[in-house]
Amino acid sequence: MTVHPLTDALRSTVLAAALLGGAQAQAATPITFITNWYAQAEHGGFYQAQADGLYAQQGLDVIVQMGGPQVNPVQLLAAGRAQCIISDDIGTMLAREHGVPLQMVATTFQHDPSVIIAHAGVAKLEDLRSQTLLISSAAHSSWWPWAKARLGFKDDQVHPYTFNIQPFMADPQVAQQGYLTSEPFALQKAGAPFKVFALSEAGYPPYGNAIACDSQWLEKNPQQAAAFIQASMQGLKNYLANPAGGNALIRKANPQMGEDQLDYAVGKLRSTGLVSGGDAQTGGIGVITPARMQQTWQMAVDNHLIDAGKVPLEQVYTTRFIDQQPVLP
Repeated sequence: MTVHPLTDALRSTVLAAALLGGAQAQAATPITFITNWYAQAEHGGFYQAQADGLYAQQGLDVIVQMGGPQVNPVQLLAAGRAQCIISDDIGTMLAREHGVPLQMVATTFQHDPSVIIAHAGVAKLEDLRSQTLLISSAAHSSWWPWAKARLGFKDDQVHPYTFNIQPFMADPQVAQQGYLTSEPFALQKAGAPFKVFALSEAGYPPYGNAIACDSQWLEKNPQQAAAFIQASMQGLKNYLANPAGGNALIRKANPQMGEDQLDYAVGKLRSTGLVSGGDAQTGGIGVITPARMQQTWQMAVDNHLIDAGKVPLEQVYTTRFIDQQPVLP
């Protein structure tokens, strides 16, 4: 049997196909992203990006790994088991103070969704100075020092919050912390009258559910980092438009998550401007600004949460990735 040599045109076609296939294989960059809690609507953008194939389109192989009470995303990132995590402004600063090369690159929410839930007769936050406040241990290294300085609260009025609404429902002299998209839903479902005070509306400056990555990984993989952020922000936009695909993956990861809870949370994400309000209206979903980061950094320094000399502001965050391809609401 005679074997004919490839013509120049056919040889070029085969070579081009081989190179393209090799390039595509090399472009499938693995990224492990760890959230800050069990899968929920607040993480919907990342699950929607998976459902819509946005990560794959960018040549990324992204694993979205649930957080939870027994998961420490910062430790896992420090151990090299994740490239990016959901953190927050202060958490990122504290990580850097302890030697973890964490850097904020974008945010899910333009304001922190932390709230204080009071009984319906409370007129303003300052009226809670004489009541018992149920707060988590994590609050002591985030918003509680600010609340003491800004609102006049005292440590002796604090009791532990166990993520159970029953103590609040049983005592009219008790207020508790909460998350805008979570505890109010549980109280509403239980038929309890309540009032929600958003800490951001009282002046608490941090962002919410920020994205932070290993700064060393960012330096080595700038294109992949920008692609991950852009796909995630597009996923968040898609999720608010039609959350069906993201919700299916959320419920697969967390079967305890009910459709009614998801519907409530998505409604809050849409109506409160958490995602698309503030600077996101002009800067795009996920935008972080130097002015806001300066405000939060100064608040953390003033409340002795971090040492300014050990945590320079310019190392805490970068806008170079989120600013590349803005996803407008």
